[in-house]
Amino acid sequence: MSKEEFSTIVADKQSLMSESLAALCQGFSGCRVLGHCANGDELLRMVELLKPDVALVDLWLPGVATMELLRRCRGGAYATKFFVLAEQADRKTVFELLRSGAKGFLLKSGNGRQLEEALRQVVAGAIYVTPSISLQNLKDPKQEEREDPLRTLSSREYQVFTMLVAGIRAKDIASKLELSPKTVDTYRANLMRKLDLHDVPSLVKFAIQRKLTQ
Repeated sequence: MSKEEFSTIVADKQSLMSESLAALCQGFSGCRVLGHCANGDELLRMVELLKPDVALVDLWLPGVATMELLRRCRGGAYATKFFVLAEQADRKTVFELLRSGAKGFLLKSGNGRQLEEALRQVVAGAIYVTPSISLQNLKDPKQEEREDPLRTLSSREYQVFTMLVAGIRAKDIASKLELSPKTVDTYRANLMRKLDLHDVPSLVKFAIQRKLTQ
């Protein structure tokens, strides 16, 4: 495993977890931790100011949502590579993260050695996905659309879906995604039609059954 030096910042919705991850990364050979935070807005400012090689990011950041933050930084003037951590996720979520610009994904059930190896692979230019999720299946999610209606959602529809499940109100989703409330209502109506669900509690139940949320 290469011992190439790299810099990082850490962002997790729980301040204690953010501090713990920062301390863990500081122990990796050649890793310089430039700072840590607990929300997407601060993370975006830190990326702009500190320009780390890699940002270690929680999937469910408050403020600017993680997927939206990835979209804003993708293809811009940011050389920072984004690596996402989550308690749980399915192939659709990981696919959308990679499509939004993430370079790596690891479940928080992994250990420190696995995280270090994953970060080094991403810094070296590779794409890393936690071993429990098949990267091969991520290449063409349309193959499974008939089996799982969740895969029929567009990127925006899926983003709105995850935020509704997280308990974010439609008007707040509109603000976070810089969309009009009417546009968010359209996405919500479309995703509910595709999933054959008719209210937010049903969406939450659907997400819990697929282990997308607790």
